Amino acid sequence: MHDELTESDIRKMKEEIEYRKLVVRKSALEDVKEARAQGDLSENFEYKAAKKFKNENESRIRYLEKMIKTAVVISDESKEDEVGMNNTVDVYFEDDDVTETYKIVTTVRGNSLKNLISKESPLGAAIYGHKVGDRCQVKVNDSFSYYVIVKKIDNSSSDEEDSIRKF
Repeated sequence: MHDELTESDIRKMKEEIEYRKLVVRKSALEDVKEARAQGDLSENFEYKAAKKFKNENESRIRYLEKMIKTAVVISDESKEDEVGMNNTVDVYFEDDDVTETYKIVTTVRGNSLKNLISKESPLGAAIYGHKVGDRCQVKVNDSFSYYVIVKKIDNSSSDEEDSIRKF
């Protein structure tokens, strides 16, 4: 499966890769060397922790590089009056009689605890491309769905403060 990423996602990933290669990698190697110099490695907690951190950094670099290589680049442009990437949307949930605010993001920025939902999620997919006033069916699975109404769309937000998810 290929992740859909915006140019901005890819730019942020490349910046993180560069930082991890130039700054974090160097620091991690120094920590391993320093811990190794303390002698007996079997009892050396600092050495084990330094090695673990170094490996996690290398793993994150590989993960980001793979994401970039296999990504499908999508536009974050959308029509002024339609729900699109990086839009903040007020959504009315009919069954609960409540309005919630969500921001539509790519999968790698999704974070439901911060109300950042990916356009591939059931709710994101249901409202994507819709206009204010549209009633949309959210299909959770084959046997359960619910309805929401798009109440407001704000196109003004950027994605600069949204971080790329850790895996």
